[in-house]
Amino acid sequence: MRDVVTPTAMAIPRGRKWSACRGSVTAETAAMLPALTIVLAAALWAIQAVGVQLECVDAARAAARAAARGESLDRVGDLARSVTRPGAQVTVSRDREHTTVNVSVEVRPSWGSSLPAVQVSATAVANTE
Repeated sequence: MRDVVTPTAMAIPRGRKWSACRGSVTAETAAMLPALTIVLAAALWAIQAVGVQLECVDAARAAARAAARGESLDRVGDLARSVTRPGAQVTVSRDREHTTVNVSVEVRPSWGSSLPAVQVSATAVANTE
């Protein structure tokens, strides 16, 4: 019968074949880190933009309800601005049947002021009472 030999740590060859790959993981990681940083920053900016979008939706909805109840247009605009970020543009239009509120904000990443801003907006319509 033949003896079965299992590979062990002693059976792994040492020398030039293995030493040529030494440090390659470190070099690949160093090359990948800037790309990973950019992807992470873009993801964080997208999360920030989604948060501002939700603020705009809440502001437009609250202002449309207030306008539908008969609040003055100035009061409606102030209400929408108090719910969202400073610098928000609020447009309120009212007719006999509907009140429409549009809230828009420019979102710029806090870490890159030289990057272009993204316009985020939300519109809410309510029946005028």
